[in-house]
Amino acid sequence: MLWATAGCTALAVLGGGALYYRLNSNINTFDGDALSKDRPEAAAPDAQGRTPVNVLLIGSDSRGNGNSDLGGGGDGGARSDTAILLHVYADHKHAVGISIPRDSLVTIPPCKLPNGKWTKEQTNVMFNSAFSVGDSDQGNPACTQNAVEKLTNLRVDHTVVVDFNGFASMTKAVGGVEVCLPTDIHEGDLNPNLGHKGKLIFPKGKQKVEGQAALDYVRVRHGIGDGSDIGRTKRQQAFLSSLIKEVKSRGMDPTTLLPLADAATKSLTVDPGLGSAAKLLSFVMELKDVDLHDIKFLTVPWRYEGPRVALVHPDVDQLWAALKADRTIDGQDASAPADPGPAAAVTTAPTATAPTPVSAPTPASDAKAAEVKVSVLNSTGETGLGGRAAETVKGAGYTVTGVGNAVGKPRSTTVVEYGTGERTAAEAVAKLFPGATVQPGGRGVSVVLGHDFAAANPASATAPAPGGTATAPAPLPTSVSGAARSADDDPCANLSYG
Repeated sequence: MLWATAGCTALAVLGGGALYYRLNSNINTFDGDALSKDRPEAAAPDAQGRTPVNVLLIGSDSRGNGNSDLGGGGDGGARSDTAILLHVYADHKHAVGISIPRDSLVTIPPCKLPNGKWTKEQTNVMFNSAFSVGDSDQGNPACTQNAVEKLTNLRVDHTVVVDFNGFASMTKAVGGVEVCLPTDIHEGDLNPNLGHKGKLIFPKGKQKVEGQAALDYVRVRHGIGDGSDIGRTKRQQAFLSSLIKEVKSRGMDPTTLLPLADAATKSLTVDPGLGSAAKLLSFVMELKDVDLHDIKFLTVPWRYEGPRVALVHPDVDQLWAALKADRTIDGQDASAPADPGPAAAVTTAPTATAPTPVSAPTPASDAKAAEVKVSVLNSTGETGLGGRAAETVKGAGYTVTGVGNAVGKPRSTTVVEYGTGERTAAEAVAKLFPGATVQPGGRGVSVVLGHDFAAANPASATAPAPGGTATAPAPLPTSVSGAARSADDDPCANLSYG
């Protein structure tokens, strides 16, 4: 939506002031003074002057302003059942959208009411209640932004709210969006209060939807999987992926961009920093080169807690830390300069006397380190060590395929196990872990951490030294990174939960 608006704004600037004025006057902004006074620091530019950007995307189900005919129900006020924190990396070639379930139990900091007063902090409350603070038809996007900054310790640079009407209009403007259903959907699935099955709305399989049908698709949750909001979130991620694919495939086609930008800007409520077509243009043109495969979507690590959703620690903490360090979900540093070549990635580990001597390893560069796949298993019982060991392995140029906990009793020393034909690679990897022994076992190469590694890497080692920088965050668990979808994934894949 933003990309299309920017493209259309560029055309409007070239084509004349009337169209530009129309787009500019469509956009609404919320009160910037309602943002918290106690906010995380903004991300610093990297060595090349590039800065990561965090954008909070909110879907409003306000029944005001003509939205009730599309959304059903007559309740006043506004809610936000959809919220995605989009992190655009410093290289402006990668982006990840993190869905935050509406029922997540979080802390909501003080928020400004329409009468100018501020609320008190609320703990262990539903995340989507932040948008309803003040009970207005416009909702409270500033309060939701405050809650996200409190939750993540990440500075939210921009916030964008879109309502029912805008969403339906945008899907019409692009001629529909391809979606997929894992099963037939009937009227009773969309409206459980109907009391009977009703007529068929969506047949199983791929189809194009627009307008009301598109809105129904992203809102339906019953009749699929476990009927939860988590499953609905997965389908929303698939829908956004298809929408991005549809818009980007049309390029700078005015017949597509002009109606889409008009529909988008009419539905937008944004922070003051994006409060004009020119500001949108300046911001979004920085993002236009992100490839579909490098746009990822995932849901914040979660678990059920009764009827609500609790966030899973330490997984969620590792996720926020990774974004703060501008690490992609596969552990790459998006703020780092371009890699000058394979040899530059190889590091030399300090030498030490091993209990069982390891034969001289083949240098990583000669062994084509990136082709060596290594799993890391923590056998110490201490959290965080697997991630630190994985960073060591990656730093030497090897490919880490997974990080987890070893089964069985804790080991006193670190062992590197290898499968058929992998001994030479295992010996090279073992050189990274002073005191490690090498032995056959399993497939591929596995580093099984022992207490000797824990002793050499105490927890305090993650804290930054005075005047120094913090150690890179641990890689995300595969339960998080492995669940992500790319914008170019099959629209029928990963559509529900349960």
